[in-house]
Amino acid sequence: MIQREDIMINRSFIRVAGVAAALALGFTATGGLAAEVTLRMHQFLPAQANPPTNILVPWAEKIEAESGGRIEIQHFPAMQLGGKPPELIDQVIDGVADIVWTLPGYTPGRFPRTEVFELPFTMTNAEAVSRAYWALAEETMFDEDFKDVKVLGLWVHGPGIIHSKEPIGSLADLNGVKLRAPTRVTNQMFANFGATPVGMPIPAVPEALSKGVIDATVIPWEITGALKINELVKNHTTFGDDTLYTATFVFAMNKDKYESLPDDLKAVIDANSGLEFSAFAGKQMQADDAGPRDAAIADGATVIELTPEQVEEWKTAAQPTIDSWIEEMDQKGIDGTGLRQRALELIEENTSSM
Repeated sequence: MIQREDIMINRSFIRVAGVAAALALGFTATGGLAAEVTLRMHQFLPAQANPPTNILVPWAEKIEAESGGRIEIQHFPAMQLGGKPPELIDQVIDGVADIVWTLPGYTPGRFPRTEVFELPFTMTNAEAVSRAYWALAEETMFDEDFKDVKVLGLWVHGPGIIHSKEPIGSLADLNGVKLRAPTRVTNQMFANFGATPVGMPIPAVPEALSKGVIDATVIPWEITGALKINELVKNHTTFGDDTLYTATFVFAMNKDKYESLPDDLKAVIDANSGLEFSAFAGKQMQADDAGPRDAAIADGATVIELTPEQVEEWKTAAQPTIDSWIEEMDQKGIDGTGLRQRALELIEENTSSM
């Protein structure tokens, strides 16, 4: 007589054998194709921040879906694979990560041509400037600044805002203020304005504010919610219809990993990369400014909007930053004047066509 225990053992054996057989044939227990390629995507922001939530993760999910499950993308937010944000670009070059999202400005001087979009009062809106950034990269950067990576996307964030403990309404208010800025160009600009720039990656900003290491920071509205900046400072200086600055981003893949893919999977990556993806990402980052801005205002924040006359004073004070950058590029053998002129042409072209 067959015992109940024997039946249960036999059923368990059949289930295990079935799963093993399915896996041996390249299928998961749910009936889909097992992933042929696993890509590790590494970036510096917490998972709940807007850029991963609204750009990077949807991109990864789209790649997985359009590859029929043959590509799996593992997301590692907040530097979970180790290292510090300035190390991300080398991590993707060296294969520590397969895909990274980072700021070229985290490695000062290494990606000089990208800085042309970070010059003061250059940006119009993030979508148009992201289109211009990709177009200029195709002309001048892919074989120079980005020669060691497979570029998937290039974009900028929305208008950079000054977030400060004490109100900042004039240039004089910046004198002696310890201010965190994201890149070499923005640090130079604020030094010229009279502030004391303090460089650090954005994840370090909340602690630096809370401990008094810095008195102010410049970031777009969209990231203030995830970093709880609105709980640490109550003053936010904006520039009307003008943009004080923006920062450039690069979304890049390890070249060897990309080249190792079969052609049809390369096509999936390519179809979801490039100009239109860059434009979408820039537009999305600027759209994500609204929620944190409205939340800050509802929480009693003071928004200081400079008048056009005040903005002109800041523009005049910003000109030496532009001039010195052009001179520096010329000294490096890069046509600084021509690069800036071409960037402005592309920005105007893409802004007027929107």
